Amino acid sequence: MRLLLPFILLFLTQPAFAGVLTYKTQAPIAYLVDAHSGVVLLEKSSDKRIPTASMAKMMTAYVAFEAIKAGKLDRTQKFAMRPETWAKWNNRGSSMFLKSKQQASVEDLLHGILTLSGNDASVVLAEGISGSEKAFTEEMNAAAERLGMKDSRFGTANGWPDKGGTYSTAHDLAVLTKRIIEDHPELFAEFFNQRSFKWNNIAQPNRNPLLGAVEGADGMKTGHSDEAGFCLVGTAQRGPRRLIMVVAGLPTMQSRVEEARAMMRWGFDKWEEMPLFDPGQQVADIPVQLGTDSTVGAIAPHKISMLGMKGDLAKPRLTMRYNAPLKAPLRKGDIVGELTVHYPDGLQQKFPLVAANDVQSANFVERAWNGFVSLWSKAA
Repeated sequence: MRLLLPFILLFLTQPAFAGVLTYKTQAPIAYLVDAHSGVVLLEKSSDKRIPTASMAKMMTAYVAFEAIKAGKLDRTQKFAMRPETWAKWNNRGSSMFLKSKQQASVEDLLHGILTLSGNDASVVLAEGISGSEKAFTEEMNAAAERLGMKDSRFGTANGWPDKGGTYSTAHDLAVLTKRIIEDHPELFAEFFNQRSFKWNNIAQPNRNPLLGAVEGADGMKTGHSDEAGFCLVGTAQRGPRRLIMVVAGLPTMQSRVEEARAMMRWGFDKWEEMPLFDPGQQVADIPVQLGTDSTVGAIAPHKISMLGMKGDLAKPRLTMRYNAPLKAPLRKGDIVGELTVHYPDGLQQKFPLVAANDVQSANFVERAWNGFVSLWSKAA
């Protein structure tokens, strides 16, 4: 086995650098992650279950986006505000100010949910898609399970307090954010970055304090309730870097504004990325037995970058393991090895490598020839 480069950074899933301790957040719950690499820049109680408040509306949007993508929901389709729904949600908390029996398109309801944080719009869309809010929350929970959001449950479509029935974690909300962006990039760009929206001649601004204030900010969703405090899931992209942040439990709207902006700016200003491998770039050669080829290229399946505090990027020590002997047949994309990065502070991170190409099983003549070539190479 031959490594082609002396160092590499893996996809990190846990706090990795001493530098993460240099930012002192006032938020009881905080999470800041580099979306591409998975490097966690800041973490504070990110796996603690918390009330979602209106951040639950991100999952409402995700379920709708999935239905649109699958062709099950047309964005021009209209749903009516049921009188009983209006009686419950008229001007209750954040509102789109839908009128009883008024119809609104899926597109308008999504703006009402994501720009205006409308509790009424969320329930109207849920009832329109699934027949009832309860049936819709079952779809929300099924989606959460598919996305690996193990500490999340949704009992309402709008996140209204329900005695602990709706909850999530900062980590899970970041996972949801990443999947919205990756699974539905066009819908994300259209609906999460709207600065204001007007309905029934009432214009309301987006409450996201990052939009227009932090360079590259383009989402996601605020939340507030007495039990949750002031919360925000936010994201911004500058060049190839995208950061996702979650803060929760802040005491005032102003503290949410200040904390969110300062944390996001710190993530961009104090951290830097060093690109190492492009997608498909070969990292190592691994011997193969009984195959038409005597080796197979081990490649990184995604772009890999090194991320660290500015002026503090160090070359970690690299080791590699693979299941010997590696035997044909192999298919392109099969996991063929695992890299481990050893950092000076003792951290280890692991990353699978995959086969660059198919390797077919060899016949007797091909095996004999490969054996001869191998012996000749060793002798040389």
